[in-house]
Amino acid sequence: MIRVMRVADVQLEPDPLDPSQIVSGTPVTSVAELDEGRGIWEITPGVVTDVERDEIFVVLSGRATIEVDDGQRVEVGPGDVCLLPEGAKTTWTVHETLRKVYQAH
Repeated sequence: MIRVMRVADVQLEPDPLDPSQIVSGTPVTSVAELDEGRGIWEITPGVVTDVERDEIFVVLSGRATIEVDDGQRVEVGPGDVCLLPEGAKTTWTVHETLRKVYQAH
């Protein structure tokens, strides 16, 4: 089935973080699951940790720094495509509310 939607019009639902993931600030996450492993996700400013799934995403808006426990550090912003490997332990410093479209396994 073909589906077309305007990203700005997609309604996101609250997707609460586990409090143990929050390093600083009061980040809030929300999501719109479009299909199994595919969706739109948003996070407000703050610092959070995560263990990643095998994922590709495109940043639609906002800006963040992603640090991986192996020392890698990347800056992502609108138009960037990022590949996250399964099991990567990351710290996200969200500078501006970030919205992304993702596909994860």
